Amino acid sequence: MRDTYENPLITRYSSKEMLYIFSDEKKFSTWRKLWVALAEAEKELGLSITDEQIEEMKANIYNIDYDLAAQKEKEFRHDVMAHVHTFGTCCPSAMPIIHLGATSMYVVDNTDAILMKEALLLLKKKLVNLIKVLSDFCLKYKDLPALGYTHYQPAQLTTVGKRASLWLQDLYLDYEEVNHVLSLVKLRGVKGTTGTQASFMNLFDNDGDKVKELEKKVVEKMGFEEAFKLTGQTYTRKVDFYVLSTLSGIAQSLHKMTNDIRILQSQKEIEEPFEKNQIGSSAMAYKRNPMRSERIASLARFIISNEANMANTVTTQWLERTLDDSAIKRLAIPQGFLAADAILGIAINIFSGMVVNEKVIEKHINEELPFMATENIIMEAVKRGGNRQDLHEEIRVLSMEAAEQVKKFGMPNDLIDRMSKSKVINMSREEIEITINPANYTGRSPQQVQEFYNETIKPLLEENRDLLGVDIELKV
Repeated sequence: MRDTYENPLITRYSSKEMLYIFSDEKKFSTWRKLWVALAEAEKELGLSITDEQIEEMKANIYNIDYDLAAQKEKEFRHDVMAHVHTFGTCCPSAMPIIHLGATSMYVVDNTDAILMKEALLLLKKKLVNLIKVLSDFCLKYKDLPALGYTHYQPAQLTTVGKRASLWLQDLYLDYEEVNHVLSLVKLRGVKGTTGTQASFMNLFDNDGDKVKELEKKVVEKMGFEEAFKLTGQTYTRKVDFYVLSTLSGIAQSLHKMTNDIRILQSQKEIEEPFEKNQIGSSAMAYKRNPMRSERIASLARFIISNEANMANTVTTQWLERTLDDSAIKRLAIPQGFLAADAILGIAINIFSGMVVNEKVIEKHINEELPFMATENIIMEAVKRGGNRQDLHEEIRVLSMEAAEQVKKFGMPNDLIDRMSKSKVINMSREEIEITINPANYTGRSPQQVQEFYNETIKPLLEENRDLLGVDIELKV
């Protein structure tokens, strides 16, 4: 269909794995699995439910009549009851015990928790793979000097790998946060209408131990370790906020990283992959635009702004629950995950083929380093018998003259030539060049990169070796 709006997160950006997690089939089959788990646990604890009823339900988990469900929802104005009746249509013997004792949030909230956990695990896998390709890049270029910038003004040298390791460290923090939020995502459990478990106390003749065992059994059947100890009609919406906050953190890291890449590509120091037939501009045929980084930046802003949706939702949940959380959750949570999935995949693609133009980087160093190295020149000349004050004045004058040539006339930086001809400095060009070797001005950058990898990243990758290896295919 081309006559209705299509979400670009679906058609252009997100992976099929993430799209499936938030698909109707995954959602409503999970509802049915929860109904099966509830019926099994209730039977095991003595309620009059037969094996035949449970087997009938299991056999029809994926046999979903979506047209009938839509018809029922239009009739009932209630999505859960629409699917109860749709499930009952293909499970007639089980119809009397489907959803027994439960409230709508039994399937809705428990399913949301299940889907968010699966989506977080998929993001964790992609984050680990991005950390792998970026750490490879850091190690490869840990020794390559590059001009550093503070305030976007030339500053002391760094290395290409050291700069990239700052991006890597941010991603490591995101990895830690993903693990933390995974520990916060629990099932709502079997709590009843307002979280008191009153309906289940009624079903089990006020046997509180059986009600507790019922919840434990359902939680285990659904592959979780625990449910929230306390809920109202819903689990606390702070969990949704923490999840979207974690996605926002990933987006912040990648936005900052891609800002840097775009700046450096403008200076022609590095370039993201550019395919053989890719067009950079419809008018300017020579252009190689950083379109992947720009796409990440664009989607990242969406993710960051999306965090506020759940913050506002948390604050407006009245008493045990209001329904103004429902519509926003249908939008904010799936789309937040789809966008986060997209930017991680694009970032993996970028660092799987990043180009570093070493000669351009060297040229930029040579334009600035002679000015930065003047103090070292003074120290070396003093060692050779020079007067520190005379040397300082001589180099000050020569630096001003060289800077004028660069700024006023666009000429190359000729400070080295000027200093080599100075009778006051009394050092040959070769001696000066040895003194201002760029490798002498990067501090411990190479060692810092290697140490961070050895102490932090390598153990992470070893711990998650089973997650390594993803196929990234950009749709556009």
